[in-house]
Amino acid sequence: MINTELCEMLGIKHPIIQAGMGPFGTNKLCIATANAGVLGLISSSGVNSRDTMPEIYKYFIGTAGATLDDDKPAVLEKIFRQTFEGTREKRGIFGLNALVATEERGNAEVIIDAAIKAREDNPEMKERFRVMFTSAGDPMPWGEKIKGAGFKWIHVVPSVKGALRCQKAGVDVIVASGHEGGFHTAWEPVHSMVLLPAVVEALAGSGIPVVGAGGFCDGKTLAAALALGAAGVQMGTRFLATKESDFAPLWKDSVVKAKDRGTLVARGFVGPARWLRTEPSQRHAERTLQMSPGVYLGKPDDFATIPSELIIGELEGLNAVFDGDEDVALMAAGECAQRVTDLPSAEELVQRTVSEASEILTNLPQRLLA
Repeated sequence: MINTELCEMLGIKHPIIQAGMGPFGTNKLCIATANAGVLGLISSSGVNSRDTMPEIYKYFIGTAGATLDDDKPAVLEKIFRQTFEGTREKRGIFGLNALVATEERGNAEVIIDAAIKAREDNPEMKERFRVMFTSAGDPMPWGEKIKGAGFKWIHVVPSVKGALRCQKAGVDVIVASGHEGGFHTAWEPVHSMVLLPAVVEALAGSGIPVVGAGGFCDGKTLAAALALGAAGVQMGTRFLATKESDFAPLWKDSVVKAKDRGTLVARGFVGPARWLRTEPSQRHAERTLQMSPGVYLGKPDDFATIPSELIIGELEGLNAVFDGDEDVALMAAGECAQRVTDLPSAEELVQRTVSEASEILTNLPQRLLA
């Protein structure tokens, strides 16, 4: 077993966070990962897809035991209840991921308020529904609401500047997300080998644990993160390709089949995004170069300054995954996809990751010459 301050703070067995990925959600995956002893995250992005991705939305609410008659708070309440009950026997710890980008501010308010209400209505839920994980936006406006509700607060950042802002905002755990990561990435491409130790150094003495994200997928990379000063890792793409993952078979199989240099960066909803390299994603990258060149120049733009057809094309690509249409489908994944070769259960993945990391850390001194 590898025990770090992340484990102590959150009450988890292993220093691993399962990323809250969309658009298919993580309703089933979160239960499996929490029961495996890591922090399971519920993805809330699917709750906003009713109009733009109707089939994905139906699937998302179906895995929550909800119906089309339920509004957003009702859908979320059913997800929280299902996760709470599904992790009861093993006392799994879970949390909720909410996008707090400017474009998502209104949705984020609804999502976070629903989580707060669920815990207030069921005090027993507070014991294991412990974490609010925010991403893709500024943490400053959210501290009073999240901390005031008693959550442990985790926020993801792509820079030292962002980490220092999290410190000011009162964030409990900071995830340093390198440019290797899948889907939403930073406008400026700083990768984990540089970003993670830089954030650790910047926060030295603060008492805030730092978690590495972007490229972490097994025991080797977990051991590397710990050596760089992290208290643990977040894994997204690797957990996407598991038996319990809610993602469509085409998406999961495409991750497993990814080859060397199997991803590229093109426009996403809230900025740059990393996609599996396919013919549709290469066409999307070409459109991005023409319509949103800031993605490749580190110059942020927004929906007001780029043609709507670029975002519409992304929606069409995501919807096509559900239909199994490989000629149109767009599937996000991190660079580590090229190292993913199977579809284990979440339990199997966690156990082998921790076992491998433990063995590496134990035997590392033997590799040093006297």
